[in-house]
Amino acid sequence: MQEKILALALAVSGGGEEHRALLETLCAAAETAWRARLRDGVTAEDCPDSFCCAVAFTAAADLAAGQGGGISAFTAGVVSVKGCGGAENAARAAALRQTAERLMEPYAEPGGFCFKGVRT
Repeated sequence: MQEKILALALAVSGGGEEHRALLETLCAAAETAWRARLRDGVTAEDCPDSFCCAVAFTAAADLAAGQGGGISAFTAGVVSVKGCGGAENAARAAALRQTAERLMEPYAEPGGFCFKGVRT
């Protein structure tokens, strides 16, 4: 399962071999976090495709969040280069996390904050 998760994370993040070691670590951390959130009686093997994708998307989001903004824009003659800024990386990370949450919604406990049974 770990090889599949890493391959998905590399594909989703667009990262090359230079990001492989970091993504391996991020995937391991994301897998631990998602396993901890699985509902009682549910295992990763019960939802392998959703689980692998959610872990990969979470690791890719962590990679995007950790990368600083690159070149904003550069033009030399007819050649233009535009990089991804910090805001774009943050938006990409948020979208990846939302997708991971949606994929695991039927299998995992909610990750957000909520009030339950508050007495006054």
